[in-house]
This record gives sequence, structure tokens and C-alpha cells, in this order.
Amino acid sequence: IGLHKGENIDMKLIPGSDGIIFRRVDFEKGKNEIKLDIENTFDLTRGTNLKNEYGAMVFTIEHFLSALYVSGITDLIVELNGNELPICDGSAIKFLDLFQESGVVELDEDIEEIIVKEPVFLSKGDKHVIALPYPDGYKLTYAIRFEHTFLKSQLAEFEITEENYRKEIAPARTFGFDYEVEYLKQNNLALGGTLENAIVIKKDGVLNPEGLRFDDEFVRHKMLDIIGDLKILNRPIRAHIIAIKAGHLIDIEFA
Repeated sequence: IGLHKGENIDMKLIPGSDGIIFRRVDFEKGKNEIKLDIENTFDLTRGTNLKNEYGAMVFTIEHFLSALYVSGITDLIVELNGNELPICDGSAIKFLDLFQESGVVELDEDIEEIIVKEPVFLSKGDKHVIALPYPDGYKLTYAIRFEHTFLKSQLAEFEITEENYRKEIAPARTFGFDYEVEYLKQNNLALGGTLENAIVIKKDGVLNPEGLRFDDEFVRHKMLDIIGDLKILNRPIRAHIIAIKAGHLIDIEFA
């Protein structure tokens, strides 16, 4: 099911050789391919979304992109019979498992890394994304803060390797606050959201009967998101990224 539209989605992954292409099989042929490209992003308030010049759109791609990044997948055709990616359990673990089961083939062409050689930063009010030189690989530090009785502030830092990602980040689920749910549904969002694919935070805890997968699952999910958002560049990153209260809008502008 798709998180925001609440429609059942069939997704088929096909080997490709021209970057990441989303192909809408329910849309007019010849106008139904949307390339993963920063120029194609739009409406980043509740997720990372793409559209092409013919009006074909694909919504909520960030969890999928996150798993693609860590799996090193740069070329793929994603066939969809709707305009949203499946939310699965609200994390990236299912996608990661599917990639591993299918296997990944090395292509001949080398992809140039993005190597940060001097500090780069973007600030919007109290939201910040900073990239520092980090020759050893990819490190991510993330801080969140909410004015909420249960969820206040969390900080996490990980080296982004496939092993760390699988164990520490991929299982972290998307979340929202109980008071938002009504508003979202009234605005035709989160129509597919359930306690099986999202954490719902109440005044003194979470509504999910099984509880949390990590004490700091919220900040880990935000890490999952930014890894996916920066995959919009479709190149490996060598940097230490520090994010403070970031989100899809600032992530993409930073990219």
C-alpha cells in the first residue's frame, strides 16, 4: 500500500543501464518515464516526489532511494501501476532484503564520487545541513528536536556502511504525531497509514502495541530519509554530513 494515497501498488524492479527510471505502467506510453534527477523534484513538504514534463508523478520515494544508495544501485527501472511507492513497514529493510535476494551486477562504467573538499552548508532558520571533508568514507550525524511531551531531542552518529545501515538504520520506521493524523487524512494524506507501517506518537509514548525498535528510532529514521534524499544525485558521497532538524525540503536544496 502507498502511505499517502492509500492505494495498492504493484512494483516491479527491472535491470537498467540509464540511471534510475520510474516507469508508470498506468500512464500514457512514451510519457510515463520519470528519471531520478534533482530537476524533477517537486512538493517536498511530506516526502520526496518526482514528476516529468508530461505530468507523470511518483511520490514518497525516499525510503526506497535510501536502500538503493547503500546497496550501490545506480541503474534500475522501477515499474509502478500507481503514483506512489509501497510503504512496506515504514522502513527500508524490505527493499534492502529484496535487493540482496535478487543480487546486484557490476556495470563497466565507473561513477565519480562526490568528494567534499571544503565545508558546505545550508541553513534555513533553525534547520541546518553541513558537509565536512571526510576522506574515510561517509559519516552521518543527525540531531532532531521537537516541542513535545514524549519526543524531545535525539542525536545519533553512524558510519554509513552497508552493515551499519542494515543493522542500525534500515529498520527505523517513519513516524507522526497523533494530533496530525486527523489533519493529514482530511487533506488526503496518510490515507494508507496504519500502526503496521508508521509509528504514531501520543502524549506519553507511542500507540504501536509492539513499541519501538530502538530507543532513538525517530532520529534513525531521519537518517534513513536524508540518505535517500541525497541519493537524488545518484553518486557515492565521501563526506561527514551533519544534519540538524533537517527535512526533505532542505535536504534536496542542499543536494
